[in-house]
Amino acid sequence: MIKNVMFDLDGTLLPMDQDMFVKAYFKSLSMTLAPYGYEPKKLIDGIWAGTAAMVTNDGKCTNEEAFWKKFAEFFGDRVYNDKDKFEHYYRNGFDFTNAVCGYTPHAKALVYRLKEQGIKVVLATNPIFPAIATEKRIRWAGLEPSDFELYTTYENIGYCKPNLDYYREILARQGFEPNQTLMVGNDVSEDMVARDLGIKVFLLTDYLINKNDEDISVYPHGGFGELFEYIERENEV
Repeated sequence: MIKNVMFDLDGTLLPMDQDMFVKAYFKSLSMTLAPYGYEPKKLIDGIWAGTAAMVTNDGKCTNEEAFWKKFAEFFGDRVYNDKDKFEHYYRNGFDFTNAVCGYTPHAKALVYRLKEQGIKVVLATNPIFPAIATEKRIRWAGLEPSDFELYTTYENIGYCKPNLDYYREILARQGFEPNQTLMVGNDVSEDMVARDLGIKVFLLTDYLINKNDEDISVYPHGGFGELFEYIERENEV
């Protein structure tokens, strides 16, 4: 039986082309911060370096702490005093990136259907964004943060995908049994790795990311219709 479902966000519940999103994100962020002395190329290099620090984080600090420590290597300790400028961007400028995102009513419909059936739902989005940015992206998908038992952000966890400790942490926090939990995502290397812990997986292929050209036939896969049918089959009594 599937009692818990973990959903990825970008490219899963929120349709998007990742490359287009990243370009729009960096463009709007650079325009907002350039007047404060953050030269665009150096800013983007710093963001990528900070992201890499989060991806390799070992849980000894939050991803937020890992990011700002690395980012400060590019601009100095002034960045800590400028956090409010970044927050202002996420409150006022980040919405421009929604223009390159899509929308599917199937995401909200499925999440609500699962909740009606008593299935617990977690948003297992890679926690490289602050909560304010994650909450906005949740709403772009037609959902509310309160729809999820947990949603991971860079403030509340010290691991990233594809580190198995990221999934272990969610299981431990929520008290989920791996064989009763399903991970749904569109990224083969980041999301399907959860299977190594005994978690069931489903690869949503609408916005598939398969950097290593893996054979996806080894995973249950398809669109939202196939996903719902898969859950129904797994929960047949």
